[in-house]
Formats: sequence, structure tokens, C-alpha cells
Amino acid sequence: MELLDIILIIAAFVIGGGIAIGLVFIIQNLRSKSIIQTAKAEGEAIKKAKLLEVKEKYLQLKNEYEKQASSRNSKLQSTEARLVQKEKQLLSQEESIIKKESEIEHLKTTYEGQLEIAEKKDQELDRLHHQAIEKLESVAGLSAEEAKNNMIESLKAEAQTAALAYTNEIMEEARMNANKEAKKVIIKSIQRVASEAAIENAVTVFHIDSDEIKGRIIGREGRNIRALEAATGVEIVVDDTPEAIVLSAFDPVRREIARLSLHQLVQDGRIHPARIEEIVAKVTKQIEEEIVEIGKRTTIDMGVHGLHPELIRLIGKMKYRSSYGQNLLQHARETANLCAVMASELGLNPKKARRAGLIHDIGKVADEDPELPHALLGMKIAQRCGEKPDICNAIGAHHDEVEMQTLIAPIVQACDAISGARPGARREIVEAYIKRLNDLETIAMSYPGVQKTYAIQAGRELRVIVGADKISDQETERLSEDIAKKIQDEMTYPGQVKITVIREVRSVAVAK
Repeated sequence: MELLDIILIIAAFVIGGGIAIGLVFIIQNLRSKSIIQTAKAEGEAIKKAKLLEVKEKYLQLKNEYEKQASSRNSKLQSTEARLVQKEKQLLSQEESIIKKESEIEHLKTTYEGQLEIAEKKDQELDRLHHQAIEKLESVAGLSAEEAKNNMIESLKAEAQTAALAYTNEIMEEARMNANKEAKKVIIKSIQRVASEAAIENAVTVFHIDSDEIKGRIIGREGRNIRALEAATGVEIVVDDTPEAIVLSAFDPVRREIARLSLHQLVQDGRIHPARIEEIVAKVTKQIEEEIVEIGKRTTIDMGVHGLHPELIRLIGKMKYRSSYGQNLLQHARETANLCAVMASELGLNPKKARRAGLIHDIGKVADEDPELPHALLGMKIAQRCGEKPDICNAIGAHHDEVEMQTLIAPIVQACDAISGARPGARREIVEAYIKRLNDLETIAMSYPGVQKTYAIQAGRELRVIVGADKISDQETERLSEDIAKKIQDEMTYPGQVKITVIREVRSVAVAK
């Protein structure tokens, strides 16, 4: 019974499973049919949409193509019209070229005929020209080449005379304008910079209260005065001049040391060789300190800053130096002020000009004494002390030892000459003065045609008398220029030298 139940249960399960499977298959079949139908409907809809889209695209492309075709057709038509027009133009140009060619051919034929006629006329003219030259040579007695040379010489002389007169006129006009402007600048500078003109001597007079002190200064058998002269390097002259002792030396620093030493010895009363050496050493140290202090005060007064200590010491040392009797420090200060004023008038840097003017003569007070001019020595010292190249060039070029490379250099040279050439600023040794006058007259006498020469106005003017039969009026102008150039190249002189050439004709008759 139990087995049967189990079989029935299994059969029931099998039948139920088969029914379930059949139902599932039927349901899936129905679902797939509905999905296929739905997919077909959607495919038809998509197909219709794509067909519509393709048709629209086709129509759009068709319209664009038609537009492009119409524009191309219009361009082709316009191009064709232009080609037709150009063809007409080319045809007309071809016709005109053909006409011009025929005209040119006609002109060429005519020109060739005229050229043959002209050649014949030229040959005839040449023949007549040669005949005329032969007749002129026979009449004048000169060949054509000689006549041409004579004509060239006469024209050359006339051209030289005209050129010289024209050159002199231009130079005179330029000189007048240049002198006028230069005088304005120089006068303004001199008016704004005024200084004393004091001449220094090579001796110093030391005043004493009584002549008894002279004996104490001389000492027993002259030992005191010998010790003082040996210590200071100054010649001490004790003569019959009442209450005065003369100190003689070319070095002002030594004279000042001797004067101060004598003053302290006389005040102290103890005068003997050991005391003399002690006082001289002490005074020498004081003078060195005073020199540095003078240099510092001068740079502060002049507004020149940043100088090397060595340059400051040399500036202070200028106080005890002189050039042709002119105090060197006073000359340097005056030159510096003139340089600053002149640079301002010319639109340049006045500070640089003042700096260069203040130290332009430091070569004169240098401790070293090489075989160099003071301008080159000063430039060397300035370079060693770190001064700028334009300042160094102005120092070295103020006497033309080196070439001027900046605008400050000629300003320093001009202001140095202005300061030294002022009346009373310097004095000259008689022998050098006479030699300078003789050299001026000798240079002028070296030129042919010069009869007499006179140096006047202390050598500032040279008058040259020439023979009227040897030099013409035009040649006198050239002679004055040549003499001036030679004096400028070969001589050294303060200020300017005016050369006046005099040519006169004298006619003398005697009535009997």
C-alpha cells in the first residue's frame, strides 16, 4: 500500500511538472511573440524616421549644391566677360604696337639720314676748327698748348686770389662771431670769480726786537746759524739791516718752517744746535698737519668731495708753492671757480669741471720728481688715486701733452690760461722775458720778404714789416696766418700774441 502511494505521488509530481513546463513554454511563446511584434513596430517607426531624416538631408544638400553651382556659373560668366574684354584690349594694343613699330621704323630711317648729315657737318667743323687754330697760332706766335697753359695759369691765379679773399671773409666772420660768444662766456666767468693778484717772492723777512738777538742766532763761531741752515735748508742772511733777518729759499715750505722755528727759538730764548734740531722737527710736523688741514678746508670750501687723502695733502701743499710769483693754491681755486662757471654757461657738469680745475696743477707739488712735465705727472698721480678718466685727461691735456678727449679738458686749459694771464697775476724772469721777445722776432724774420720785426706790448703783439715789391696784399694775409701757426706750434707764452703784417709802398722824388 505504501509503495502504491509513493508511485502515485511520483506520478502526480511528474504530471504536475509536465503541465507546469507546458504552461511555462506557452507563456514564454506568447511573450516572445509580443516582443517581436513590439520590436517590429519600433523598427518600422525608426525606419520611417530615418527615411524622413535622409530625405531632409538630401534636400538640404541638393539646395546647397544648387547654390554653389549657381555661384560658380555666375563667376564663370563674369570671368568670361573679363576675358572677352581683355581680348579686345589686347587686340587694340596690338594694333597700336603695330602702328608704333611703323612710326619707329620711319623715325629710324629719318634719324640715320640726319646722323649722316651731322657726321658730315662735324667733319667740316673739325676741319674749320683746325684751320682757325692754325691761323691763330700763326698770328699769335704761340701754339695751342702754350696758349692753353697760359690761360690755365691766369685762371689759377685769379681763382687763388678769389678763394683767399673768400676764405678770409668767412674766417673773419666766424672769428667775429666766435670771439663775441667766447668773450661773453669768459667775461661772465671772470666777473663772477674775482681774486687778488699777489706776487710772492723768494725771500722772507723775519723781524726781531733788537739787534742783540742776531748774535745769539749766529752763535759762537756761527754754530747756531749753521745748524739752523742745515736743519731747514734755508739760507739765513744776517746783515746790517736793522731789526731784520732775511730767509732766502726757493721752497716756500722751507722758508715757512725756518720762520716759525726762528720765532719759537727767539721766544724760548734757548738757542743751541740740539734745541734748534728739536724745534725744527716739531715745526716740520706742525706744517705737515697744517698742510692736510688746509687741503681739507679748501675741498670743503670748493664743494669738492671724495678726494683721495694724498690729493688733499697735495692741495694743501699748494699754499706754499708759487708759479711765476702767483700763489699756486690761489691759482687752483681761481681756476676751479672759473671752470665751474664756464661749464655752467656751456651746459656741462660744473662739479666735474671744478674738481678738475682744483687738482689740475698737483704735478707741481708732487713729492716725486721724475723726468715728466707737471701735467703728465699730475695725471699719473690722479690715476693712481682713483680719479675718473675724464678728470685725468683734463689734468694731462691742459698743456697739450696728451690729446683732449672730453669737453672738460679745453675748459680747464682755457681757465688755467685766464687765471695765469691776468695782469699782475704772474711775473716773469727778465732773461726768459727777453728770450721770448727775441724768439718772436726771429720766427717772423725767417720768412722771405720780411724786412723788420718788432715785438711790442710785452710780447703780446708782433708787428712785421714786409717789402711791397716782394709780397702782395693777398700774400700778407697768408703770411700772418703762417707766422701765427708757427708761433703757436713752437713757443710757450701766456695769453695771446697778435701778429700784424704791414705792407706799404713809398714813392720818393727829389725836386731840384
